[in-house]
Amino acid sequence: MVWMAFRHGLRVGELVALRWTAHVDFTAGTLRVERLKHGVPSVHPLGERELRGLRRLQKAGEGRYVFTNERGAPVTELAFRKTLEWIAARVPSLAGLNVHPRMRRHSCGYALANKGMDTRSLQHYLGHSRIENTVFYTAMAAGRFDKVWD
Repeated sequence: MVWMAFRHGLRVGELVALRWTAHVDFTAGTLRVERLKHGVPSVHPLGERELRGLRRLQKAGEGRYVFTNERGAPVTELAFRKTLEWIAARVPSLAGLNVHPRMRRHSCGYALANKGMDTRSLQHYLGHSRIENTVFYTAMAAGRFDKVWD
């Protein structure tokens, strides 16, 4: 769940709402992302690591939702938040940090900006309806001026 939230810049509500038939296409290797907060929906590619993990989840689980609890019910937003807290308490490099679910989304935006993704593509990937919400990530990209004079 943490990997999917980071990789696709998902809000917690978007993550826990993922359903097998509506969002995951194993044949095309894609994830249909339906954004909350009036965001723009998009289709993201799924990497091999994600596809393998999702196939294992689908075989092991039951039901319509991608992420379910031990009773087969969809994972709740609160359960995901508690899972993050549990992980943060056990990972020494996260000690003392406020590990909030929104950090996964921000980390995705910064990572893609630092990889050189253009602002419009980043806007669409994160589902922002207004570019003003996206420039926040690109303004902080560390290496954006590295090759200006080459």
